Amino acid sequence: MTVLAERPGVVDPKEAPELARPRWVWPALGLLLVVTAVLYLWGLSAAGWANEYYAAAVQAGTQSWKALLFGSIDAGNAITVDKPPAALWVMALSGRIFGFGTLSMLVPQALMGVASVALVYGAVRRVSGYGAGLLAGTVLALTPVAALMFRFNNPDALLVLLMVVAGYCLIRALDGKSTRWIALAGVAIGFAFLAKLLQALLVTPALALVVLVAVPGNVWQRLRDLAVGLVTMVVSAGWYLALVSLWPSDSRPYIGGSTDNSLLQLALGYNGLGRVFGGDGNPGGSSDSGGGPGGMGGSPMFGGSTGITRMFGESMGTEISWLLPAALIGLVAGLWFTRRTPRTDRTRASLLLWGGWLVVTVVVFSFMKGIMHPYYTVALAPAIGAVLGISVRELWRGKEFVGPRIALAAMLVVTGVWNFILLDRTPDWLPWLRWVVLIGSILASAVLLAGAHRLGRWTVVFAAAGLLFGLGASAAYTVETIAGDHGGGIPTSGPARTGGGFGFGGPGGPGEQQASDNAELKDMLTDADNRWAAATVGSHTAGSLELSTGTSIMSIGGFSGGDNSPTLEQFQSYVASGQVRYFIAGDRHHGGPGGDSGAGIQITEWVQQHFTASDVGGTEVYDLSMPN
Repeated sequence: MTVLAERPGVVDPKEAPELARPRWVWPALGLLLVVTAVLYLWGLSAAGWANEYYAAAVQAGTQSWKALLFGSIDAGNAITVDKPPAALWVMALSGRIFGFGTLSMLVPQALMGVASVALVYGAVRRVSGYGAGLLAGTVLALTPVAALMFRFNNPDALLVLLMVVAGYCLIRALDGKSTRWIALAGVAIGFAFLAKLLQALLVTPALALVVLVAVPGNVWQRLRDLAVGLVTMVVSAGWYLALVSLWPSDSRPYIGGSTDNSLLQLALGYNGLGRVFGGDGNPGGSSDSGGGPGGMGGSPMFGGSTGITRMFGESMGTEISWLLPAALIGLVAGLWFTRRTPRTDRTRASLLLWGGWLVVTVVVFSFMKGIMHPYYTVALAPAIGAVLGISVRELWRGKEFVGPRIALAAMLVVTGVWNFILLDRTPDWLPWLRWVVLIGSILASAVLLAGAHRLGRWTVVFAAAGLLFGLGASAAYTVETIAGDHGGGIPTSGPARTGGGFGFGGPGGPGEQQASDNAELKDMLTDADNRWAAATVGSHTAGSLELSTGTSIMSIGGFSGGDNSPTLEQFQSYVASGQVRYFIAGDRHHGGPGGDSGAGIQITEWVQQHFTASDVGGTEVYDLSMPN
């Protein structure tokens, strides 16, 4: 039985213009995009600076073109953030055009979310029709972690958009002119690499599989197309790697998070393979709750325990897994029912693309031993939406047969049961919703199984009820995410829970919070006209002070103070030439990629030995222009 063998939803407008696009399509698509825009833009200024680590780098990019090019944390260009700068380019350019502020920084992120929804709709629509495209876009828009990250200033928004662009381009390649579209897909992945390094490559196995299996042409043409995509990907990412490598290292900021001032080492180390296998500054993951140093590898904010159930656990379940079981069932069913279709069948090719994206990313995220924050799961949202849109539409077309009805009923009832479990994790929040979703999905699945093909005029009502029970819990969690305050370095979606996320960049010390709220200190920094108004170990205090004063603060050791930059000798040279005015002491040492081998401890000890501390509004400050 191959109920999905036909090419659905695609009508040649030249043959039947009145059937090519139903009247309801444009209003429905417009409504979806407007609602998405309202959701993602609503109350956006309430997020404040969101992640202050990236916000400080965005501000620096509005003050210095070199800081923008390299993604420096500070306008003095001491050290970069521990990511490549593509996402910062967008936000900083917006700040240069409209003036730096919360909205100029976050509105582009929200618009990336709207664009992602539109492209997922377009990709699925080309294969399975308008209804499937609208469902796919709606699922993406109403995924809690998507609403969280498209309203935030982390690199994930641009990463997801560019991966979706690549997926859309590959779907277009199925129609012909494959070389051009595959080349564009490679460009998109290359720039996605410049947003978040190796995470962008998680979708490439699925892209390559579709090129080799489903793109029109003989095997040599497909291999040529694959090579073209690879070349454009390498060039799109490699030009910047080459730029950083060839630029004199003493004339640019240190590459934060790397051990040798190299962006390539950052990609392969701390922010690359280190995330997968642990080490290189990452806490080592574990299959129990005590993984990693201090148990960080198993903590909720670092992904929880590794294993196949990780995406469903306390850390990530409510971020992404609402519809994940249904998507996996739909993927298996869709591939089974298309197993005898021609090689170039578009439905199967689309399932291979989005399903491969989904499976590879789930497996890597589930077992990676390094840092794995819950919000990383936003990368799964487009694939879940696309797989559901395609599989629900195609299985519904085969509802005359028992097999597709069983698959649809299983998808619906599993969603209801699983959403009940997820909602029960916050039992005081809308306690009635979990029962409505559970009972409604069970009843709807029973009707679907028994007589979906005999509903007649009630078909539309039943379909609406099925969508309501299937999407209701995820939609409610998304709305709560938008209505709440989700700031800090490790944000989470949904209602507040006990033991929620850390603040900016992780759990900061009381001394750091005191410094950022110290009016006397901020006035003193504002009056300084040095290249760096002050220096402090790590980026926690530096970022908040930069944002509140508009001055350049050197983050010794980068994000968490463990990078070996600047060295003690370099810092002494900066002080001798009057480029740094103050040193702000922290209340603790920081760890990081370099751990205790970083320069922060040496510089702190040197400053304490050669300069006198003053109490400035409760903060220990050293005036580096006045040695002992």
